[in-house]
Amino acid sequence: MRGKYLLRLPAHTGPAPLLAGFHGFGQTAEDEFRLLCAIPGSERWFCCAIEALHSVCTTAGNCGASWMSSRDREHQIEENVHYVDGVIERIKALYEVNESLSFHGYSQGTGMASRAALLGRHRAEYLMLLGGDIPPELSVSERMGRVHLARGSRDRIYSRERHEQDSARLREGAVPFVVSEFMGGHRVNEAYLKAAGEFLEGELSPLRLVP
Repeated sequence: MRGKYLLRLPAHTGPAPLLAGFHGFGQTAEDEFRLLCAIPGSERWFCCAIEALHSVCTTAGNCGASWMSSRDREHQIEENVHYVDGVIERIKALYEVNESLSFHGYSQGTGMASRAALLGRHRAEYLMLLGGDIPPELSVSERMGRVHLARGSRDRIYSRERHEQDSARLREGAVPFVVSEFMGGHRVNEAYLKAAGEFLEGELSPLRLVP
């Protein structure tokens, strides 16, 4: 199994938390890396973008990667979780990473972020989900950490209905979470980045906190 990840070290020396991110369908580690590094305050974190194992070409002709394909779904899920666990363990072996771990997922990457938090060996403090749902087969629990559930107001891929369904699942599972809806579509913009930075810093007043 071959994989790829990009890592930015924190601006300061000494132990720091780790923020691991998962890109959307047809994207690459570089796409997610730019997103993570653009979040205000992320310079205080180890920022790691992990690339999916399965190569794809989109209908637009772009070559990238996917976290899932239609074949051997259960095996792929197990393989992906094992792969992510291995990346995290390697980073912890090489650098001074403290016990604070956060996962970030965009679009298709929200499924991988959710699986890493719930099925992986490393417990998350925060789970940030943008423009994609929590896989329906997962049983949500406090192991997800505190969740930031975000969507653009004009997002046609991750609809308001699906966003509300995920909110209901988190509420029923007694998982602490924050709902964030920003003006925009199925893409990252400055409004999202600002909200994501505030979430990582624990400054939750601009958002609606659901206990």
